[in-house]
Amino acid sequence: MSATTLTRDAAVTGVAPLRPVVGGATLVPLVDGTRVPYANLDVAASAPALQAVADRVTQVLPLYASVHRGAGYLSQVSTALYETARRTIGAFVGARDDDLTIVTRNTTDSLNLLAGCVPAQPDGEPGRVLVLDVEHHANLLPWQRGADATVLTGGSTVAETLTQIRDELADAAAHRQYALLALTGASNVTGESLPVDEIVAVAHEYGVRVVLDGAQLVPHRRISLESTGVDYLAFSGHKTYAPFGAGVLVGRRDWLDTGTPYLAGGGAVRRVRVAGTDWHDGPARHEAGSPNVIGAVALAAACEELAALAPEDVVAHENALRHRLVSGLEAIDRVEVVRVWADAVDPVGVVTFTVAGYDPGLVAAYLSAEHGIGVRDGRFCAHPLLGRLGFDAGAVRASVGVGTAGEEVERLVAAVGRLVAEGPQAGYDVVDGLWVVTDDPRPVPEGSGLAGLLATAAAGFQDEFGCLPDPE
Repeated sequence: MSATTLTRDAAVTGVAPLRPVVGGATLVPLVDGTRVPYANLDVAASAPALQAVADRVTQVLPLYASVHRGAGYLSQVSTALYETARRTIGAFVGARDDDLTIVTRNTTDSLNLLAGCVPAQPDGEPGRVLVLDVEHHANLLPWQRGADATVLTGGSTVAETLTQIRDELADAAAHRQYALLALTGASNVTGESLPVDEIVAVAHEYGVRVVLDGAQLVPHRRISLESTGVDYLAFSGHKTYAPFGAGVLVGRRDWLDTGTPYLAGGGAVRRVRVAGTDWHDGPARHEAGSPNVIGAVALAAACEELAALAPEDVVAHENALRHRLVSGLEAIDRVEVVRVWADAVDPVGVVTFTVAGYDPGLVAAYLSAEHGIGVRDGRFCAHPLLGRLGFDAGAVRASVGVGTAGEEVERLVAAVGRLVAEGPQAGYDVVDGLWVVTDDPRPVPEGSGLAGLLATAAAGFQDEFGCLPDPE
């Protein structure tokens, strides 16, 4: 079935994945003793590896060796693989000729790195950063800790939020100008977004640079720094179908060449003396230590695979799945779908909802134990936004991607409907603040080395898990 032929409310059982992912046929046990194919609707947290990415990693592992300073043949090969991956990743996101592409661990790492590069104000005080309250903590906490950050409460519509941003930038320009505007490419709570091109134009009008948190955008939509004018872009491999420990920061050279080296260590220096150190500029300045060659190669392979897909096919596939999730869930009594902006357009494949009468952690535990469906529950490392929207107790998030089949979406809608109509069939209890199945009979995978399962569906607050609901 073609995704482009579906109406908003049509069943999507026949919609196939656009690309195969590793583990797509994995069977998981249910509490009734049966096994079903795992429905991974938690790709917004960590997406499974594309099969092509795993194949590429298998291919290059025998070639792995030290990078940059090794004279051996495999060291030279690994260096070439690493630097080629850097260029591939930069090209995928439309990096300008003079932009730097710095390999990091993930989006959080990238934004913390950039926070150390924001220039100080003329009076020596930290540079000013404007950030919205809709952000993931990765695009909020680094600015609060290392800069003069102002958190702007967003409006109930995109239009209202744009007006607020413009007014704040205009007011600051007359007093103490902002250096940077930090903006999400797509909300990790709802998948909704603000118009990037328009915000960049407004920011640049006032001499303010823009960093885009692309963690939820890059895996779903093509983005170009050159065409949008975005100054810096951060995103993660583990959300872009390359879960091998790499992320990137791509952006303008001047701040990065003069900013505080992110890590102090070998590779980031030209020369070290007892009296002082001469630091590199360019990517090396922020990539001290032995680089993650395999992670960079994997992310580059994912970028190539995504680039080979027609953008319109990706949008059509994702829209069909997302529309069905929203319409199917909203048709069930006591289910509410979370939204940030009433006039948001082209959201990516993230849908968050609540079920009245059921703790979000219990819903997530039920979907896993009785239906083999993986979702996320809690506050999704977006506490200010969930609080403003009235969901301090958390919610449930389902997310889709290029490896998602329509049948998985239909299973989720049916499972939530069954929960509301019949309630859970297994027994559940709260242990150490987490929902668990009472006397859980599900075995762990053979050969995993595990003695049992660790519950992670939240009930109440646990200090060990930082994105769960507040205590009563």
